[in-house]
Amino acid sequence: MPADVQDEFGSALDDVQWGDTPASSKHWKGEGAGVYELVERFDGNAYRAVYIVRFAEAVYVLHCFQKKSTQGVKTSKQDIELVSKRLKDAEVHHAQKFGGKTP
Repeated sequence: MPADVQDEFGSALDDVQWGDTPASSKHWKGEGAGVYELVERFDGNAYRAVYIVRFAEAVYVLHCFQKKSTQGVKTSKQDIELVSKRLKDAEVHHAQKFGGKTP
């Protein structure tokens, strides 16, 4: 991932930690409330960073990737499945670290 994109994602995630919603953020479809993606374009390519804000104590970044869809605007099934798995892992981690039940 290009350094400029990393910088943009880092800055946006810093805003998220302070409770702000970056301009490049939008809801990630399919995983319910509190799951968002950052969208950046650079040098003709599209990049995504998927994160969750369901917990007051932490922001979890689930996946960062270059979008290389051969089917128009669709995100690959592999990327979608990876986000879903990491979301479940983040929920378990949060429950273990901060107490409480997993959603």
